[in-house]
Amino acid sequence: MFDSWGRDIHYLRISVTDRCNLRCRYCMPESGIQLKRHTEILSYEKMARVAAAAADMGFWKIRLTGGEPLVRRGVVDLVAMLRAIPKVREIAMTTNGVLLDRYADDLQRAGLDRLNISVDSIDPRRYRMITRVGDLSRVLGGIRAAESAGFQNTKINMVVMQDTTEAEIRALDRFCRERNMRLQRIHHYNLGDHNSIPVSNPAERPLPCNRCNRIRLTADGFLKPCLFSDQMIPVDFQDIRACIQRAIRDKPPAGTSCHAVGNWQIGG
Repeated sequence: MFDSWGRDIHYLRISVTDRCNLRCRYCMPESGIQLKRHTEILSYEKMARVAAAAADMGFWKIRLTGGEPLVRRGVVDLVAMLRAIPKVREIAMTTNGVLLDRYADDLQRAGLDRLNISVDSIDPRRYRMITRVGDLSRVLGGIRAAESAGFQNTKINMVVMQDTTEAEIRALDRFCRERNMRLQRIHHYNLGDHNSIPVSNPAERPLPCNRCNRIRLTADGFLKPCLFSDQMIPVDFQDIRACIQRAIRDKPPAGTSCHAVGNWQIGG
């Protein structure tokens, strides 16, 4: 489907949970966050219903995000449900990789096509500093498990911050090239004022607004037309199609600002 500004909207990002097993400095406060109650979170069946309705309207790409999607029990079952939707051509997942060694084989068998793995530094000490609690060796183990499971075209997401150095970027780029993976640099940005944090190194994400092709489903059942907007449309499961149409219709020409949710709730 095309929005009011002529953009082809075919990409649905689904946040399966607002929970995460890391505490990245650019994503959430050190004190943690106010988590949604389990009763507020959509069931996998309802997420799949939204995806199926979107697919009938021309959406063909789905990405699972969080929080950290692998911390929610049974996420492999959701992948299988999405794979069973005939018009869905691509299912991807963005993960921090901490639990990937446990799930890579099952995800591949369930029909997941591609992985983006978040690694902001290949230096163990700096990785720990950025994530506050992370162990880089577990992520590297997850990457090896993904390779062994047969995943290809894997991307490594690196958030480029004010203190990120050229040497760090080169080291991670070399790590990716040695494994036939692609490094994707992402601007550290503030949702609240739609501003990237000034950095000296170029980044590839987020996309410019005139190339936006997506809407987002939050874990608690709201559609977001735009990452940089407070607008959230509650999904009416009696008429999912109308809700998706509204989300597409209400996409702004460019981002505004978002104060209602944070990065950890929608996976960027």
